[in-house]
Amino acid sequence: MTEHNSLSGDDTILPFQLERPNLRGRVARIDRTLDRILEQHRYPAPVSALVADAVMLTALIGQAVKLRWKFSLQIRGDGPVRLIATDYFAPEESGQPARMRAYAAFDPDLGKGDEAASPGTEPFELLGQGVFGVTIDQGPDMRPYQGVTPLTGGTLAACAETYFAQSEQIATRFHALAARSEMPGRAAQWRAGGLMLQQMPDTGGRIADRPGGDAPTGEAPTDDSGLMTADDVAAMGGREEDWNRANLLMRTVETHELIGPHLALEELLYRLFHEEIPRVYRPQAVEFGCTCSAAKVEAALAQYSADEIAGMTTGDGRVTADCQFCSAHYEFAPTALGLEAAKNLDGEARE
Repeated sequence: MTEHNSLSGDDTILPFQLERPNLRGRVARIDRTLDRILEQHRYPAPVSALVADAVMLTALIGQAVKLRWKFSLQIRGDGPVRLIATDYFAPEESGQPARMRAYAAFDPDLGKGDEAASPGTEPFELLGQGVFGVTIDQGPDMRPYQGVTPLTGGTLAACAETYFAQSEQIATRFHALAARSEMPGRAAQWRAGGLMLQQMPDTGGRIADRPGGDAPTGEAPTDDSGLMTADDVAAMGGREEDWNRANLLMRTVETHELIGPHLALEELLYRLFHEEIPRVYRPQAVEFGCTCSAAKVEAALAQYSADEIAGMTTGDGRVTADCQFCSAHYEFAPTALGLEAAKNLDGEARE
């Protein structure tokens, strides 16, 4: 395997390629970032499990995108868990960490009394029927790309695989695990580990072949349900033997290997894929980061009329707003907000 300046393996995404089957991938561990996201909200256990899975998928996919700004997931359902939203912000400069954030919206009585999930209920079932949405936003000067696939397959990982098969025609497999670990002498902390495998396509698209490259999209038929699977895509190219072998090897990973801090990511890849000739690239560090600010909240409130601002004003004469991602709290004087306050000296509304 190639040498590089390895990070600790925690809060790290490591890109790699398997030379023999011509597959690319990512392996990641997210600990402090995930713990910060979940501990500040203290969600019910099944909601935390869903958010942890979504964060790991976002890290694995976001780092694979040739990204200038932001990759996002929005998972919407009609069940007790209504929304999971995640963002991955690309590093502003080479060598800097990427930033991640996430939050969930759910019925407030979930986990209490009659609204508690029944024994044996999988967290995914709490989403009900809905959609798995992907957004690639390259900045204000470009139109965002958006893709949607139904909630299907019983896990968020299966939804992501369906998205890549259906929208990108790229065979993709995910394996993600998360748990609240307790180590001797330390407070309990959330940890997650994940693996992503993708076939290497032949022509350009939105997902990177390697760090800095482009990946392909192609034309492919769908089955009777209208949804393709990763195995369908692999079979179309006549490369299912290599694909199936790599997937079998990936499934041999143990929970403690993927999540635990004791096996370096490079060592894990070699343990799983040493016969496939793994090659690793520069690792990407991640950290918690939110882009909210008082100025952005004020700009958002500038679209409301004076009457609407009055309706938002609390009994003590303030307009308040809370960031759903980081729980930051903002307070404003009503007279400083809304369309009237946003007018300049000429009486023209600011753009």
